[in-house]
Amino acid sequence: MEMLSKFLTGAMNSVTSKCMVLLVTVLILRALLLPSFPGFDGIEWSNLVYIRTPLLNFDFGIRQDKFLVVPQIVWGLNNQKIAFARACLTARMLNRTLLMPSLSASLFYKEIDLLEPISFDKIFQFEKFNSLCHGFVRLGRYSDVLNRTEVLEMEKGSGRRWTVERDLSQLKEHGKGSFDDHEVIRIVGKNPFLWHDHWPVKDYARIFECLYLTEEIAKEVDRVVSRIRAVGRKITGNTQAVEMQSSITDDGPSFQPLPYVAVHMRIEIDWMIHCKNLERRLNTNKICSGKKEIVERVKNISGLKTPVVVYLAVADKLLNNSSILEGWEDRFVPFEKKKLGVDGIYKKYPYLIQSAIDYEVCLRADTFVGNSFSTFSSLIVLERTQKMIRMNGTNLCGENVRWPSYAYNIPGTSNGPKRWITNMSESNLQAISYGTNHISC
Repeated sequence: MEMLSKFLTGAMNSVTSKCMVLLVTVLILRALLLPSFPGFDGIEWSNLVYIRTPLLNFDFGIRQDKFLVVPQIVWGLNNQKIAFARACLTARMLNRTLLMPSLSASLFYKEIDLLEPISFDKIFQFEKFNSLCHGFVRLGRYSDVLNRTEVLEMEKGSGRRWTVERDLSQLKEHGKGSFDDHEVIRIVGKNPFLWHDHWPVKDYARIFECLYLTEEIAKEVDRVVSRIRAVGRKITGNTQAVEMQSSITDDGPSFQPLPYVAVHMRIEIDWMIHCKNLERRLNTNKICSGKKEIVERVKNISGLKTPVVVYLAVADKLLNNSSILEGWEDRFVPFEKKKLGVDGIYKKYPYLIQSAIDYEVCLRADTFVGNSFSTFSSLIVLERTQKMIRMNGTNLCGENVRWPSYAYNIPGTSNGPKRWITNMSESNLQAISYGTNHISC
């Protein structure tokens, strides 16, 4: 025994032996501690990096074995896009995959009897969304769920007592402990658009960048934009220009197609009633704009090269009102979808897809003019601002910038519309969801 003891003592003094002892110690600790992680035999190694901890690194990805379900998303296109993004960010906070929600094909408050759910992937590309938003948020399909019986319901509170703080506390509570053990959490209650907002504008912008229309709808957009530019060539007499299917999401070609201006013209009666009430409540006169004011503001845009085609994005109820095409000077040639001869493209689809086509047509415009209290206009400006930033734009409010946007309800220089970019440092989406006169330029 004494000789064995001396041998071991001598052996321990060697570097090699010390390393061997360290290795044995690590193996013992591994055997004692790691059985608590199921599937550590290598089959489910990826699950280990998805374990929820306060120091979770989202670069590893969102868990693919825990899911969140939200109510059907309703109202207008851009209300639905905001609601969808808020649902994604809620799932991100819980480190869960959002099961692909149902959108609504028609306006909830105008066509209740026609309200039909429409799958997200009928409007936007599912796989491309997950590819572009990888590591930030994730969409899943219901076929991914293993156990559909034991679903935990989380009811959203309502009323004045349900504060932002209480809502945030509820989310944090459901992201840990026994709540988090459930494979599926279903949020019940109001439309996600009405949920409290806990996320900065830049997070919403990142999700909107991942939304690409399906190939079928994108081709319809191309047809409309192609028609607008073809009309522009005829007006300017420029037969040399080459037609290009240019998108706001492209890096940009080496030469530009003929430009066009898109104006989101909100002058329908129900909107005017709403905005007049809003002006009284907010004690301002910079929300409503009649047709005459819109026309005058657009004509006074500084530096705009003319003659130019002006595409008017208007409600269908105004398509038979020829007065919207009147009062423009020869330098500005207005068209709406009916005069342009593309109304047949829109009529093939339900409201939501029609609105998605018009949104993209406005988004691609060389110059966009809208109303800062319109969610439709506000989201377009957000995406155009993000695009300018991605293109290394510095002075976004300067002269001769690419993709300028304007708010016609706010007077700018020379009685033109006010230059408009989104404040990407805002802590929430309040100004975009409900409108503001405080635009960044």
